[in-house]
Amino acid sequence: MLDLDYDRLSRLLLETGTISTEPVKWGKVKACSGGLLQASGFDYPIGVGAEIESGYGREIGAEIVGFDDDMTMLAPFDQHVDIRVEARVRPALSNAQVDVGPQLMGRIIDPLGHPLDDMGPIQAEQQWPLMGKPSNILNRGSITQPLDVGVQAINALLPIGRGQRMALIAGSGVGKTVLMRQLTSGTQADVIVVGLIGERAREVNDFVAASRTSGIADKSAIIAVPADHSPILRIKAAQRAAAIAEYFRSEGKSVLLVIDSLTRIAHAQREIGLAAGEPPTMKGYPPSAIALIPQLLERAGCDEATGGFITAFYTVLADGDDLDDPIVDAARAIADGHIILSRELAEQGVFPAIDIGKSISRVANDIIQQDHGLALRSFRSLWSQYAENRDLITMGAYRAGSDSLLDEAIARRPDQLSFLQQSVDTHASRESSVSRLIDGFGS
Repeated sequence: MLDLDYDRLSRLLLETGTISTEPVKWGKVKACSGGLLQASGFDYPIGVGAEIESGYGREIGAEIVGFDDDMTMLAPFDQHVDIRVEARVRPALSNAQVDVGPQLMGRIIDPLGHPLDDMGPIQAEQQWPLMGKPSNILNRGSITQPLDVGVQAINALLPIGRGQRMALIAGSGVGKTVLMRQLTSGTQADVIVVGLIGERAREVNDFVAASRTSGIADKSAIIAVPADHSPILRIKAAQRAAAIAEYFRSEGKSVLLVIDSLTRIAHAQREIGLAAGEPPTMKGYPPSAIALIPQLLERAGCDEATGGFITAFYTVLADGDDLDDPIVDAARAIADGHIILSRELAEQGVFPAIDIGKSISRVANDIIQQDHGLALRSFRSLWSQYAENRDLITMGAYRAGSDSLLDEAIARRPDQLSFLQQSVDTHASRESSVSRLIDGFGS
């Protein structure tokens, strides 16, 4: 047998941080309220992970989300388990780091990084902070280069720049998911990171199948968590997706980040915040739910040091088609533009049903040429003229010849709707999109 010097070994472990002289504190579950567990004797900071003993003989993961006097509040990762009073709680490995690397390409993982695709374990060799690395805001590069997203209406009328953050706002059933698929398959990017947050399990399967048939699977990583999972997992899925995208940006890659949907993430934070005792504000959202939106959106953008960038699309579900919803309003305020889908256009069979008058790209003037800009303004002018007078036109109260600009808007309306339409399997390059716009609506 080897003659080991245990005193020396202990000193080495202490110096490297492998073990600690601090005692490990265990706690006990004392109460459950609103889906959150309260534990006594568990004195650790917010964000620390925990393992809770269940009645089935296994340990359930959880995370500290707040405090109530001397009680520590824990959000369990699985809400459908047998956790009893006096169940023991012990600290777990830190949740602050996530596994990253090229090994994630072509894989589908859950919010904790476990594979969902039956392709074996992921041997990622590097890690990245879940909440991102702090950086100087002056190191963020400007958005000066256009990006081809493969959708004619967006390429020509709502030009997207490399590193731009866009909110995709729509009610239910107006083509939001289909447009998201078009963007992921058509955008020119080295890496695609998709966070499917709080969606139906069927939609997750459909998106995975579509990504494999479109040929983007080998350069994409998908983080999925269905709607029936714990709210803390829905939030961690979005944070993991952002962390993976940040890692590839630090490698100088062009990254497309798609989060579907921002509303489900806010709903998850609302559940946790209200259960933790936060006061509700508009539509029942606590302050933490609104504050979570800029924390996510600000993680995208350009990295001037590496030349990499994250172009991000965040889908926002407008409940009841309410464009003044607090989440919709917060997303519009932070993002570099927004795309609003119209139920009226969808009912007319126009897909993608983009309402050009209500949508905007805030960096358009910085990334387009003069002739493109003139054609774009002409298109929007005709669109707004028709929208403002639509009631008069449909009632027959408008007399032709009264307004030459409105006459032109009425005459060109079919051409505009035709310009918007594009089948799901069609890719429209930026060059062809801009050329068609200039030919049809340029001066």
